Amino acid sequence: MCGIVGYIGKEEAAPILLDGLSKLEYRGYDSAGMAVLNDDEIFMTKSKGKLEVLNQLTHGGETLKGHLGIGHTRWATHGEPSDLNSHPHLNANGTIAVVHNGIIENYAKLKEKLIKKGYEFKSETDTEVIAQMLDYYYNGDPLCTIATVMQRIEGSYALGVIFKDTPDVLYAVRKDSPLIVGHTDGGSIIASDVPAVLKYTRDVIFIENEEIVTLKDNEIKIFNIDREELDKPVKHIDWDADAAEKGGYEFFMLKEINEQPKAIKDTFSPRIKDGKIVIEELLMSEEEIRNIKRICFVACGSAYHTAVTSKYIFEGLARIPVDVEVASEFRYRDPIIEENTLVIVVSQSGETADTLAALRLSKEKGAKTLGIVNVVGSSIAREADMVMYTWAGPEISVATTKAYSAQLIAEYLLAMHFANVKGNLSDECLEEMIEDLKALPEQVELLVNNRKRVQRFANRYLAAKDVFFIGRNVDYAISMEGSLKLKEISYIHSEAYAAGELKHGTISLIEEGTLVVAVATQEEVYGKTKSNIVEVKTRGAVVMSVAVEGNSDIEDVSDYVIYIPETNKYFMNSLAVIPLQLFGYYISLGKGYDVDKPRNLAKSVTVE
Repeated sequence: MCGIVGYIGKEEAAPILLDGLSKLEYRGYDSAGMAVLNDDEIFMTKSKGKLEVLNQLTHGGETLKGHLGIGHTRWATHGEPSDLNSHPHLNANGTIAVVHNGIIENYAKLKEKLIKKGYEFKSETDTEVIAQMLDYYYNGDPLCTIATVMQRIEGSYALGVIFKDTPDVLYAVRKDSPLIVGHTDGGSIIASDVPAVLKYTRDVIFIENEEIVTLKDNEIKIFNIDREELDKPVKHIDWDADAAEKGGYEFFMLKEINEQPKAIKDTFSPRIKDGKIVIEELLMSEEEIRNIKRICFVACGSAYHTAVTSKYIFEGLARIPVDVEVASEFRYRDPIIEENTLVIVVSQSGETADTLAALRLSKEKGAKTLGIVNVVGSSIAREADMVMYTWAGPEISVATTKAYSAQLIAEYLLAMHFANVKGNLSDECLEEMIEDLKALPEQVELLVNNRKRVQRFANRYLAAKDVFFIGRNVDYAISMEGSLKLKEISYIHSEAYAAGELKHGTISLIEEGTLVVAVATQEEVYGKTKSNIVEVKTRGAVVMSVAVEGNSDIEDVSDYVIYIPETNKYFMNSLAVIPLQLFGYYISLGKGYDVDKPRNLAKSVTVE
């Protein structure tokens, strides 16, 4: 949520800020702004709306001169989207400028105090409080002032700050919101996420909680809240810069759907050696794996849906009891973490606020923790006891596709490895599953290349008001993800139900013309799912089914069928989800929406 970019160096700042912010549009925003220091004065331009508005107002940054600047894309929390509420925010005399990602929880109390001291506020935001607090405590030493303010504000924040009095220094601060810094050719840069800096540097430093950074064109220093200088490691980013560009596709989402075969292969290939699964990052002995009594998955959104799939797989293969928890609920109750419980947290960004808090709570309760993340050096990657990376590369579209698919692969590998170690999966059966796993990239590519078939059906139902996704067993987990894909980018009301639950109330919502998507890939419940399809057809539903090649009898009860290749029953999600991703994409495209940036949503949810 929100995007921050800051630059100091030999180049003009504004064009670099605009370019960096354009790489962060996927995070979700409703306004944008920049502030640049030039000739001892801070000049600012900001506006409600898309980044293109800011680009036009500044003629590509040409009219906002200066070599030190901060930029921001805002996703409204305090105060409606407006020019006034947009960032940056200034102190009263315009000598301090601030951009902020996060939420200041005690802003109202601080604002009341400042008003009593004679301060006036122009916006409704919590961020303006930071600018005025910096002004109130300013003693001529920006570093000391920032540290003082940090001790008085509560909540989450990543800040970029400019002081008129120090025209050769850019300041940055972090607490519970992501922030990276790095050297460029002739300067230094800060940003909320890696894609914003790939064009300028591949060597970055991930800033930790309650750290302050001072950046000059040729120097970066990092301090703790006591202003003690720290020595921080530099991480090299191997992502292909072209992966963060559209590469000729109209939308990132379609590009990323097409990149799934590579993401899947890149995630499993390094972990399969001589017919065995080798997960070096796991840092667990076979004895420790055998001693695991329970696994608890904690995640949000699509990552949660991969965990639902994994519950079936871990319990079916490894015979380990599995709980799947929504992170925002897990963190606000008192979860029972028993001895020999492994907590697995799943997050594409590695910065998801609720998931990160759940990780910290689990560690406090003594659990061993494993993070499955896509972003190297992210908070979850650093704080979990172990980290297993998914090698999906940068994912820009808000609606996840390739990161979701890579998460599934990581979880398959874990389940197979645990099952083999515990003696519940023989070496022979493991080898067979590995061969099925290796076939997935080619099978996914086949489905992606057959997307026109999905598009034809989607174009007929652009006016749908309600869509229901149904399935049993692993197919239910697939249905959950298919439903989310549709609702988040097409704004059509959509729900997923375990097919066997239809008769317990949901079937009352089925009427003439209601669209139902039925997933029927699990052989042991295939007949029962067919019966559920008949139930909704009898009540007037139009049914699109997703089934395995060879089960052509499903055409007798369906209006349209998408077939997927045969694979191991536990891997069906990786194939069945492809037509559901495409279905959501083509519905959104047909309705004329911005597929990559759906309203009200952000890619990286770093606030509650």
